[in-house]
Amino acid sequence: MVARRTVSAVVLVLPGGTDSSYEKSSWRSPSALRMYPFTWSIAAAFGGRVAVRQVRYRVYGWNGGQASPMPYAWAALEESAARHPGVPIHVIGHSMGGRVAAHLAADPRVHGVLALAPWWQYADWRRIHPGVRVVAMHGTADTRTYPHRTAKGIDELAAAGFDATFVPVPDGGHAMLDHIGWWQRAAIDFVRTAIAQ
Repeated sequence: MVARRTVSAVVLVLPGGTDSSYEKSSWRSPSALRMYPFTWSIAAAFGGRVAVRQVRYRVYGWNGGQASPMPYAWAALEESAARHPGVPIHVIGHSMGGRVAAHLAADPRVHGVLALAPWWQYADWRRIHPGVRVVAMHGTADTRTYPHRTAKGIDELAAAGFDATFVPVPDGGHAMLDHIGWWQRAAIDFVRTAIAQ
């Protein structure tokens, strides 16, 4: 058990999903498995200084206005904030998890967003409250979500005064199976910067 006084950052890791599905999520799903290396590597790199938690949703889909993942993501944020009061919270999300991250970042307790190939179809970046540091990575060969849309969101945030950075991954696909070390190092660097601030 991590002592509260030693924790300098909380990190919530947010797996992806799909547009519409009521299939129950599983810890063995590809979207969950894809994010475990991020969760584990952050825990290993920072030990007790960072409280890291991978969020699990009830179903795979966003499901329109139901925003199915959000109650579970909000619950994880509330539980983390209660367990580590006053500690800055940072969110790392892939694909649909990047959309979840943007919605969570409407809360002032969230200080940073790392969006990995985010599904920002509906200008979700506009939900992020001022003062949040935003880093977005996107493979240039991604055909499931769109790097040009992510770049547009980052440009809009930067123009509004955010600390916002877009990192293109040359020839990178949506699943992040290419340039694996680059994706992983980016997450470690994101958390390291968060701790240093």
